[in-house]
Amino acid sequence: MIYKTFPAILFMLLSFSPSKASFSESKTVKSVVYAKNVKSSVDAKIEMAYNNLHSNEFVLPKLESFSEALKGYYLLKDKGLIQKDILTLVDFSLSSNTKRLWVINLTTGEILFHTLVAHGRNTGDEFASAFSNSAESYKSSLGFYATGEIYSGKHGMSLKLDGLEKGVNDNARARGVVMHAAEYVSNSFIKNNHRLGRSQGCPAVPVEFSEEIISTIKNKSCLFIYHPSRASKLVSVSVS
Repeated sequence: MIYKTFPAILFMLLSFSPSKASFSESKTVKSVVYAKNVKSSVDAKIEMAYNNLHSNEFVLPKLESFSEALKGYYLLKDKGLIQKDILTLVDFSLSSNTKRLWVINLTTGEILFHTLVAHGRNTGDEFASAFSNSAESYKSSLGFYATGEIYSGKHGMSLKLDGLEKGVNDNARARGVVMHAAEYVSNSFIKNNHRLGRSQGCPAVPVEFSEEIISTIKNKSCLFIYHPSRASKLVSVSVS
């Protein structure tokens, strides 16, 4: 009789077995929960880092721009594309008449520099609004960069920059987008012209701070240029 009852028992067992769909749904739920936990952990880490910043009487960057910068920094550091625990944040959502560049020591939380920085002449007047990765556009490029080597150019000590986001800023070196000093990045220029001077696309900085800033951030530190029109997700990172 066993051979007659076994198929019936087997059918009952199979009818109560989890379906492939339920396994798939369970896997999806677990993935979603894991992703939420990871995001929560990263957000908590970023908030802690922000709260631990030592301003040295400088104005702190906005949490939104700092958060975007730190997320990218962690990813780039993990990939070995940057090596230093130094983050340079440029917030192009702010008026060029205000200090919108921060250099931060992420190990100590100390803000090392907070100063003016120029955007490209075709990127906007007082406010930055148009960006490009194209040669001779005279526009700034957003996104993440690895700082390169120091060289002496027409603006004196200057710093090569390597854009790490394909189609966004990866033409930076070929375009000659570098950090350099400029006389037009000064409070006196703002006073006389009602706005900061503009570059050909370079993040130019004040003459009196340029050599110190460049010496601090050179050789594989992270530089992030932020604007809310394009919150960088670092979707495509150039590893070449």
